Amino acid sequence: MKSHTLIDSHCHIVFKNFEDDIEEVAARWRAAGVKSIVHACVEPSEIPAIRSLADRFPEMRYAVGLHPLDTKHWKEDVIDIFRQAAIDDSRVVAIGELGLDLFRDSNLDEQLNILKPQIALAVELDLPVIIHCRDAANEMLQVLRNLKQSGKCPAGVMHCWGGTPDEMQSFLDLGFYISFSGTVTFPKAIQTHQCARLVPEDRFLVETDCPFLSPVPLRGKRNEPANVEKVAAKIAEIRNESFKQVASSSTDNARRLFGLT
Repeated sequence: MKSHTLIDSHCHIVFKNFEDDIEEVAARWRAAGVKSIVHACVEPSEIPAIRSLADRFPEMRYAVGLHPLDTKHWKEDVIDIFRQAAIDDSRVVAIGELGLDLFRDSNLDEQLNILKPQIALAVELDLPVIIHCRDAANEMLQVLRNLKQSGKCPAGVMHCWGGTPDEMQSFLDLGFYISFSGTVTFPKAIQTHQCARLVPEDRFLVETDCPFLSPVPLRGKRNEPANVEKVAAKIAEIRNESFKQVASSSTDNARRLFGLT
């Protein structure tokens, strides 16, 4: 039994490549000291299956949201679906993942049109947001700063952080948390290493983003929540802190942001 506690603050286990061995996957995350997992959502049709997983695994909480690369799933009733899902189930602890992605697509206006109503819903429900932001830090900061000025900026986390230290500071200044994934273990991810070193102790989370982004030395294999232990270990090395300290800080931060017990 591990003496530490970890929280995988962002994962996707609803995917088909977990169907055959999900119980073994859960046994491994429990053996690794992972006491809670937060399951992200990329589009509305996932919600029933995610809810069913939460029924099977009591340590699971989840978000509801529409990913910026899934704008094709936007319909007029999406916000109502998310609102009802959150009202019906106290295990919904966030809205997301939502955000902007100008790395894989260039339809900024379309992405903004689905982003802003989701953020408004988070404010309405007093829930944090889980933000996916790739090659779009300036655009995302503009949205959030405008909301801050009008008193309508939610709490939240920049998931799978890959930006610069200056960008990170801008999101920290808005009150956001920064979450590190398996990319922090990649030797060439120098900016991410710098951010992990600089981020305040009370403002970072750890995640897997599984089944993607397996940490070194597991690259190329399916990622899973147990591997958040490797993410925390790398952050401890970068920050010259003990593993236990990083596990404790990231767990406290995730509990505070998502209202976990």
